[in-house]
Amino acid sequence: MEILRVENLSKIYGKGETAVKALDNVSFTVQKGEFIAVVGPSGSGKSTLLHILGGVDRPTSGKVYIEDTDIYSLDETRLAIFRRRQIGLIYQFYNLIPVLNVKENITLPLLLDGRQPDKSQLDELVSTLGLSDRLDYLPNQLSGGQQQRVSIGRAIISNPALMLADEPTGNLDSKNSSEIIGLLRLLNQKRKQTLIVITHDERIALQADRIMTIEDGRITRDEVIRS
Repeated sequence: MEILRVENLSKIYGKGETAVKALDNVSFTVQKGEFIAVVGPSGSGKSTLLHILGGVDRPTSGKVYIEDTDIYSLDETRLAIFRRRQIGLIYQFYNLIPVLNVKENITLPLLLDGRQPDKSQLDELVSTLGLSDRLDYLPNQLSGGQQQRVSIGRAIISNPALMLADEPTGNLDSKNSSEIIGLLRLLNQKRKQTLIVITHDERIALQADRIMTIEDGRITRDEVIRS
């Protein structure tokens, strides 16, 4: 089942002679449950693509459909609601709320949506994340790897259509990086969670089902490595 469709996506920053084309007529589709790694050199357009897929940066032209919704046809209020419910974002530097504990950070998207978490589902999730004994801890009481696990929990708590990660191991040592890679793969397999990861980490790329390479704002290679 197709969960994401990108059509002729372009993004240009600036105007005239100083204009920079970050994305150049990019098109692709993603099936439900796919795990895709997006790789390419710095400045190739990877992060721009992720931000547009995540609804946080509007394209200059082109369309993004998530579960058949043209997300950029929505006004800002409806887009914010859609993003909160259907898109999970994981960043390199975690972006946790420092005054909220682990449980509050994980459940924040639900609380902002006026919903209460299902206790059994929350218990299962924090167990999978290895955070059951850390729910009352504040972010500054956690290791980098634990903070990234919290951000992953926050991204997936709403059972989003699409989970997007921008260099999720970029701020971690090799041990924690390996654990986060394994966790992302587990959530992809256990929950059939569709996952797109921007990465320079070859270990993540090799865990993915499909590797897309971006250079100069264009997809130069799109290879299925496992089905």
